[in-house]
Amino acid sequence: MRADILKAIDENEHFLITAHCNPDGDALASTLALGNALREMGKKVVMYNVDPVPAKLAFLPGADAVVRDLGENRFDVGFVLDCGDLRRIGNEDLPSRCRFVVDIDHHGEGHAFGDCRLIDPGASATGALVYRVLRQCPSYRFSTDVAICIYTAVYSDTGAFHFSNSDREAFAIAAEMVALGIQPARVASSLETCEASELRLLCRILKTLKISEDGRVASLVVSLRDMAETGTSPEHTETFIDYPRSIRGVDVALLFRQQAERQYKIRMRSRHVNVGALAHALGGGGHANASGVMLEGTLEEVEKKVHATLEKLSAV
Repeated sequence: MRADILKAIDENEHFLITAHCNPDGDALASTLALGNALREMGKKVVMYNVDPVPAKLAFLPGADAVVRDLGENRFDVGFVLDCGDLRRIGNEDLPSRCRFVVDIDHHGEGHAFGDCRLIDPGASATGALVYRVLRQCPSYRFSTDVAICIYTAVYSDTGAFHFSNSDREAFAIAAEMVALGIQPARVASSLETCEASELRLLCRILKTLKISEDGRVASLVVSLRDMAETGTSPEHTETFIDYPRSIRGVDVALLFRQQAERQYKIRMRSRHVNVGALAHALGGGGHANASGVMLEGTLEEVEKKVHATLEKLSAV
């Protein structure tokens, strides 16, 4: 553990904690885990995200304390979690509000910011790294509130312990959090429950399923029109990529979600192919088995670019 991070926690009082926009389970739960813990240590903490807390994550302790406006606040220390690029925070001047910036992430790309970093691409989740930090704080003992956030972060980014990053540490952390009194069934139920509108959107999206001739690549498309007509938002599409990924024989799953008229966010999941390299070649980033990128163009142009790049990488 980096001593400078522990020193920053010990010697300062005013903290800012943030993560990437459109926060997923790992980003938000990590924010809340660290924020709740620092408050329990007697620190003054502001937890911030430019986007609202997803409904599925509103059950987490402290979720109602996450703010979307920092006002004129200044901080001793700012923690940037689960984010390798400040542009993904949605507020690039945020570090200027902090005397000292700590970057904690389990994605290896980017990270050209911060006064100190804890980066481990081998960690199952950023929540696992937050766990490591808190475990090393001399006088801190995990509360149930912090435990449920740590558990949720790891549970989320391992795909409910289905993904290949479900390593020994992930299970050890989960076991420790359960021993502290958290209820795994409550977490699973909260994350798996959906609105009727989400299922209506899914019915539409499944009709867009495409599978390559060799059966190894499958994709779905989410349009702005589909979301508008079903009264849904991007947060309702988070699990959709699991459907093409679950098809027997499929190695690479893609979800093309329209962001604007000529802009698509592509999520990538794989079993064996390095989709992290694919995303990186297209200007994005992520892990070998889970990554993403934002591309400009029509759907046809974007699909063609992604598949052409994948073919080139597969030929190497």
